Amino acid sequence: MKNVFALVDCNNFYVSCERVFDPRLEGRPVIVMSNNDGCVVARSNEVKALGVGMGVPVFKVQEIIEKHGIEVFSSNYTLYGDMSRRVMETLAQFTPDMEIYSIDEAFLDLSGYPYRNLTEYGHEMRKRVKQWVGIPVTIGFGRSKTLAKMANHLAKQSAKAKGVLDLTDSPYLAEALRRTDVEKVWGIGSRYAKRLRKAGIETAWDLRNADDRWIRQEMGVVGLRTVHELRGIACYDLETAPAPNKGIASSRSFGRPVETLEEIRESVAAYTSRAAEKLRRQKLAAGVITVMVMTNRFDTKGPRYFNYQTMELPVATNDTGELIRYAVQAVEKIYRPGCRYKKAGVLLDGLVAQDKVQGNLFDDLDREKSAKLMRVLDAVNARTASDTLRYATAGLKQPWRTKFQKRSPRYTTRWDELLRVKVEKKVCTAYPTDYGLR
Repeated sequence: MKNVFALVDCNNFYVSCERVFDPRLEGRPVIVMSNNDGCVVARSNEVKALGVGMGVPVFKVQEIIEKHGIEVFSSNYTLYGDMSRRVMETLAQFTPDMEIYSIDEAFLDLSGYPYRNLTEYGHEMRKRVKQWVGIPVTIGFGRSKTLAKMANHLAKQSAKAKGVLDLTDSPYLAEALRRTDVEKVWGIGSRYAKRLRKAGIETAWDLRNADDRWIRQEMGVVGLRTVHELRGIACYDLETAPAPNKGIASSRSFGRPVETLEEIRESVAAYTSRAAEKLRRQKLAAGVITVMVMTNRFDTKGPRYFNYQTMELPVATNDTGELIRYAVQAVEKIYRPGCRYKKAGVLLDGLVAQDKVQGNLFDDLDREKSAKLMRVLDAVNARTASDTLRYATAGLKQPWRTKFQKRSPRYTTRWDELLRVKVEKKVCTAYPTDYGLR
């Protein structure tokens, strides 16, 4: 049985999510900004056509935004995450073998569907995702994950493909490889691309036909696998089970420069709370905590400063209060007065399963009581809203919080932000006989 892989990619995902709930945005230029409304992280095709690059600071393109009436949104990751879940659940209707590769991409294994017309099946998938979720997707098929990725990229460039391109047994496969620059091949970064071009390997076709011994010498086993994948030999299976986390991070840029120790403590406590929730959700405990603070390297009003403190815990834990206590101790060790801090963050490391935690003879915390308290905390926040119950150390008003001045409502996850429909009353002057009611 021959391998058949599909890569499904949501088109301009963040922008598409905004358009689902605001149809007036269709056909209009749209930008989504990063945390703190700093940089461009998503662009509609109309914005790309204006030459606005990915990652460019918003203030540098303000003139273009005003001139062309570009709609600008703060990032709404709660909405995007929920819409991603809905897309993936819809795709799971077509095959049980799926790897969620990123928030807007998924690999599907369709090897067990030998008699399917893949192009028709792809259009059926596109139609259902659009109908059920409202998100447009592009689909590429190939004998390997690398070829499926390439097919997806070419489908986006071709109007004739109409969002679906099958390169499994295509007579145009060689031409597709010739039209793909070597740096566009999945897994080939700019460093390898530069080395390959020096050796005369400029396209995916050139790489496919390269000498195996030279590739292994220059790029190692991983590079050789990429070459085999381009030849239609599948070297990478679907990763249907997510890899265990090596660490859990929580960090944000502040909405304004922060100078006081009190506000730094609050922010670190809030980020620690968020990381602890993730720990419990994955049934893990952390044995190491690292706290980081940094100033804005472009700020000329104060000194530049970056520092971090790592603390090893006597007993691995996912108790929010206990983690906050160690995080605050770390902050107090690295805080420097007179600095204008831009960002703080927390990294939880040394992760172990919560039911495999090694005890400590001198542990003074009632672990059973702690676990019950955390279950209640998570249950209340899950039923109501995040941070309904939180530790006072994390602050109440939190004036340092990240800015989301242009964020759209979280339509799918908050009762108080549901989409509202206005109905205008119209006077009907027709007589009952017009409707056959007399």
